[in-house]
Amino acid sequence: MRNNEELQDFFKVCRLDELSEKRGKKFLVNDVEIALFKIDENVYALNNVCTHLHASIIFDGFIEDDCVVCPAHGWEYRLKDGKRADGRKGLDSYQVKIVESDVYVKVFKKIFNW
Repeated sequence: MRNNEELQDFFKVCRLDELSEKRGKKFLVNDVEIALFKIDENVYALNNVCTHLHASIIFDGFIEDDCVVCPAHGWEYRLKDGKRADGRKGLDSYQVKIVESDVYVKVFKKIFNW
């Protein structure tokens, strides 16, 4: 059994078997829309709102070279940290923990300056 402190500020999002390999899935966690991606045994969590179009479409992007490619315009965001492929600021990335096949994510609210 895990210590509850280890999961403090984390939210249970889904079961690992609910995620398909290299396909995104969107969730609403504490009023934050996130996209989860499962690659091999790793799960990545990014903000689902595209920084270019401000649309909730990142979950529908395709995976290429450890990045998710936005389906609307082709911008690439690194799965591990949400940054643009060239290293510039991109999407917020959230910490993920897998405990007994449950996926937990630690989210923070983002203030948009549009």
